[in-house]
Amino acid sequence: QVQLVESGGGLVQPGGSLRLSCVVSGSVFRFSLTGWYRQAPGKERDLVARIDVFGNTIYADSVKGRFTISRDNTKNTVFLQMNSLKPEDTDIYYCNLRYMDTVYWGQGTQVAVSS
Repeated sequence: QVQLVESGGGLVQPGGSLRLSCVVSGSVFRFSLTGWYRQAPGKERDLVARIDVFGNTIYADSVKGRFTISRDNTKNTVFLQMNSLKPEDTDIYYCNLRYMDTVYWGQGTQVAVSS
């Protein structure tokens, strides 16, 4: 069974940094496309960044140059390093994994950027 568990969210001041982690149980991680999405109350869940099995990445325009996604296949973990955080980055961040035709989600971790 595939389960995703996020950690690393919290409250940070504008300009600060956070590192999100998502640990994936099961044996499909290294064969899967993984990513981070974020969602504000009442809004759609939007892609933040994604990384494929070859290490190719894509980013939302709003986070390019500030966020970095990476993965460690030996630890079944995907990371999101977030620098130069802005108040508009405040959201619940969700880890996502796509294996074959199935999509899995984590429970979400809150990120709040405020002075």
